[in-house]
Amino acid sequence: MSEMITADLVDLDLSAESKEAAARALAERMVAKGRVTDLDGFLADVAAREAQMPTGLDGGIGIPHCRSEHVTEPTLAFGRSAAGIDFGAADGPADLIFLIAAPAGADDAHLTILSSLARQLMNAEFTDALRGVSDAETAAALVRGDVTPAEAAEGASAEDASPAEAAAGGTAPETPEADAPDERPFRIVAVTSCPTGIAHTYMAAESLENAGREAGVEVTVETQGSAGFTRLDPAVIAAADGVVFAHDVPVREKDRFAGKPTVDVGVKAGINRPAELIAEVRAKAERGEKTAGAATTPVDRAGDSTEGYGTKLRKWLMSGVSYMVPFVAAGGLLIALGFAIGGWTVNKAPSVMDHFVWTQSDSWGALLFQIGGMAFNFLVPVLAGYIAYGMADRPGLVPGFVGGAISLSINAGFLGGLAAGLIAGGVVLAIQRVKIPAAMRGIMPVVVIPLISSAVVGFLMFVVIGKPIAAAQKGMTDWLSGLTGTNAVLLGALLGLMMCFDLGGPVNKVAYTFATAGIAVASPSDSAMKIMAAVMAAGMVPPLAMALATTVRGKLFTPAERENGKAAWVLGASFISEGAIPFAAADPLRVIPSAMAGGAVTGALSMMFDATLRAPHGGIFVVPLIGNPFLYLLAIAAGVCVSTALVVVLKGLRKPAQGTPAAGAAESAAAGEQGSRQPVAA
Repeated sequence: MSEMITADLVDLDLSAESKEAAARALAERMVAKGRVTDLDGFLADVAAREAQMPTGLDGGIGIPHCRSEHVTEPTLAFGRSAAGIDFGAADGPADLIFLIAAPAGADDAHLTILSSLARQLMNAEFTDALRGVSDAETAAALVRGDVTPAEAAEGASAEDASPAEAAAGGTAPETPEADAPDERPFRIVAVTSCPTGIAHTYMAAESLENAGREAGVEVTVETQGSAGFTRLDPAVIAAADGVVFAHDVPVREKDRFAGKPTVDVGVKAGINRPAELIAEVRAKAERGEKTAGAATTPVDRAGDSTEGYGTKLRKWLMSGVSYMVPFVAAGGLLIALGFAIGGWTVNKAPSVMDHFVWTQSDSWGALLFQIGGMAFNFLVPVLAGYIAYGMADRPGLVPGFVGGAISLSINAGFLGGLAAGLIAGGVVLAIQRVKIPAAMRGIMPVVVIPLISSAVVGFLMFVVIGKPIAAAQKGMTDWLSGLTGTNAVLLGALLGLMMCFDLGGPVNKVAYTFATAGIAVASPSDSAMKIMAAVMAAGMVPPLAMALATTVRGKLFTPAERENGKAAWVLGASFISEGAIPFAAADPLRVIPSAMAGGAVTGALSMMFDATLRAPHGGIFVVPLIGNPFLYLLAIAAGVCVSTALVVVLKGLRKPAQGTPAAGAAESAAAGEQGSRQPVAA
């Protein structure tokens, strides 16, 4: 990490009271060094990353980070807070704050900084030295690895540190002692991973390795980070006596570890109690316990055995939806652009392979339309394939894609894809539970499982359940096409409520997937396009309403929320409902009901105004592709005003912290501002 952090990027007396203020104070140092070109733009990127998942770690550490186009080179800033700042960690506020900035697209540099820092943070001597260091130059040298924690505590110069100690983040590696001169040590292989594949992944790896050294056990860890992973040498796995999985997302290629004593826990257990995990896997090995890795699903391997099948089903379905959405966005926007350039008859144009004129806009429109159509043809197969993948890992992909393609061919559509994915995953799991000779295990994932599962899924889809599902799909489509008047308005209101309930969560995704499935055809019905318009309009309301509320009644919001409000204008206009998450997280009982009310109004009005939309995304940037655009924008404006008014009223009703009633408008405003800094009782 040489030159990624210097003394100018260190603040040992960070006086900020919130994580937003802390990020701003450290980011200002990056601006002064020329590492960040646009302070507000960079902070918006930091806030967007923070909204995805808190960056607080146990042990009093906060690591806000992001990739941003406003960063010129990978940079790390460090701040130390005496009072502590809440970054969402379970054990309380953080006093050591690291702001990590990487240029857009610089995945390797970004992850290298994070993973290296995460490993250092597992060293108690390192964090203790940071808490005790007295000058910025020494703190920067300690983080870079130029001095060891002991030298930092003694005030030694950076030149005295040995290269080996610096590479180890301040501690010279200890050589594990064998249990006996003529015996090899117990060997463990481990896999660590977390949802973002960054900090917790590497902290768990470091924790397990440290505990292994103390116990005289050889621990070799495979970190499955967000930038991919380097597989353990098969010889190392074969020689291992036990396996530890410390993960919150599915372990990739788990079959490699089949047949060995295994401990399967969440990633935080790998950080907090590594010695117990090592002792547990040794005990299993001594008892001769074996674990068949191929017999469980990725969800079963997520480290939480208490999850019910309802939760697992939701994860399986969301796995399919998450892989499908990029096809929806790319294909839908290409189709919409094709109509915008080539006119409404572009879907009747001949293949561009047979007829394409470079100088005619009709040909270009047809080209975009036909490319988008090809992308849309993958929607149902991808949905089914990755639902099966979520259940049964890679063996589920082939039967899932086959079942999805059959669903498309028999007009079973979106519902058929859901059924095909679940059936494919179930069939593969059933096959994997059959005991087979060791000699056949090598061909199972390549030949036997794809062959049998595809045949079974194909039979069920073609002969047994395909026709009933296709009939149900047609019935639902006909029903939607026949919705008029009050029924259509009620449907719009319901979709609006769903879009604003969890701001990008599962309920939001159900409504969005329902809408995109309707337009995922070459010639979508008028009702399907109305549903898509209502869904996108309602999804734009929450961030726009929060942005407007922070503008008209800023005193009701904290300074950090007012900063988030600036970014919410752009996020809302771009149909990114997640722009309202920082407000909902801070005050859910006031923000979420207000957002839902505005979303319901917008959805209902959009349906009432007969607004239509062929594009599945884009916000105001696809207004030219909207039917009845003026009334459509009016529906959005009405919903934004309703949500804004409600959230302002609800926040204004809060009493001062002391419980004294406010007297007069000025006192009410002050009470609202003070109340906005108080935690909301759930």
